[in-house]
Amino acid sequence: MFSADIYQQRRARLQAADLSGLLLFPGNADAPMNYRDNIYPFVQDSSFRYFFGLNEPGLAGVIDADSGEVTLFGREPEVADVVWTGPQPSLAERAALAGVNRSRPYAELAAVLRAARDNGRTVHYLAPYRGEALIELGRLLALHPDELGAGVSAALTRAVVALREIKGAEEIAEMERALTVTRAMHLAAMREARPGVAERAVVGEMEGIVRGHDWQLAYPSIFSRRGEVLHNHHHDQLLQAGDLVVNDSGAASDSGYASDITRTLPVGGRFTPRQRELYDTVLAMQLAALDAIRPGVPYLDVHKLAARVMVERMTALGFFQGDADAIVDSGAYAIAFPHGLGHQIGLDVHDMEGLGEDLVGYGDEAERSPLFGLGYLRLAKPLKAGMAITVEPGIYFIPALIDAWQAEGRHSQYIRYETFRQYRDFGGIRIEDDVLVTEQGCRVLGAPIPKTAEEVEAAMAD
Repeated sequence: MFSADIYQQRRARLQAADLSGLLLFPGNADAPMNYRDNIYPFVQDSSFRYFFGLNEPGLAGVIDADSGEVTLFGREPEVADVVWTGPQPSLAERAALAGVNRSRPYAELAAVLRAARDNGRTVHYLAPYRGEALIELGRLLALHPDELGAGVSAALTRAVVALREIKGAEEIAEMERALTVTRAMHLAAMREARPGVAERAVVGEMEGIVRGHDWQLAYPSIFSRRGEVLHNHHHDQLLQAGDLVVNDSGAASDSGYASDITRTLPVGGRFTPRQRELYDTVLAMQLAALDAIRPGVPYLDVHKLAARVMVERMTALGFFQGDADAIVDSGAYAIAFPHGLGHQIGLDVHDMEGLGEDLVGYGDEAERSPLFGLGYLRLAKPLKAGMAITVEPGIYFIPALIDAWQAEGRHSQYIRYETFRQYRDFGGIRIEDDVLVTEQGCRVLGAPIPKTAEEVEAAMAD
């Protein structure tokens, strides 16, 4: 946790958003794997953690937006709890850690909310995203879970997004702390990714580094020689000389802040000539995007710039033909780059997307495209100083996509399918860094992780 005054300041800024009524922030509950007491690793609701800091189940925070009174609801530890999990602080002691001087039993929360609503007061809440949370919120508000969506507070959601998307110095420090472990993970993968080694063995090395810090992964590791599968979580293949392996993996610090890094590795330690020309293309896409990032620039424009760099370079290699801007505007480029350039990152690896991806990534300033590929862009709105984002361009050769588009004749005036067919077995390349938007431009967070082809080959040789 941060110091108590950090949470007090965050709650004070939220109260300045001119809301009236009660602001309800339920924490997460334990989630059973297969029976009640065998649970998944606990992950706290990030909005609760942002305003209250506590990383344990069974809590809820309530802010009275009119009086300024803040209450933490939870259970007092009982003897049975101590038997199984050891001594625990009282509810009041836990509340004090978050700068809250008032606590009440969780069993009283439903009555408090009911009394507020009976008196004509609004109970503001954010969209629940877990089944357990949906059921519990329905119980607290005496609503059927199907009715909860209509009552989600747009005003509270917008206020929370506005606060959380501008990262404080303490948050950036935690993200960079997470990146120190993520850097060690990626360097280990570069050492271990050799011909004949099983993917799961490399993943085990990386995840062991995270567990050695008693931390958790920010998301399930993506480590695969099938790099054309964007989110391939299978680790059941043997690496072979000449493979390209996409390694998209990151640690979350004990404070909950995520990291999200991707590197692409040539098994055997050297890129082939055709791998190198496309790897350098992806790197050029990323460097152009980084150079374009600054406050006020729509991230949609940065995405299109990266796509244009790809089209220009791949046209020279015989993959596309025609005007580069027309190819980007038509969406034809998505045959090789079918996802968005990046997303916000913070307490969630896709920060705040549980509150609504369009609201978080588009707001009122941008509109989601219906085009294949571009429609997957998670962040399109103008950037602001203090945002933390990912920049992750890629190039992929997906046989099913190539076949389907060619059968339709889609964008045949722009796409040279005969060249794409020659690369059906190529796989994919992705390069990703976590970036802070600054007043002058941007800064890549964390210590450098080998990224140029020469740096990657040198790290693998070591």
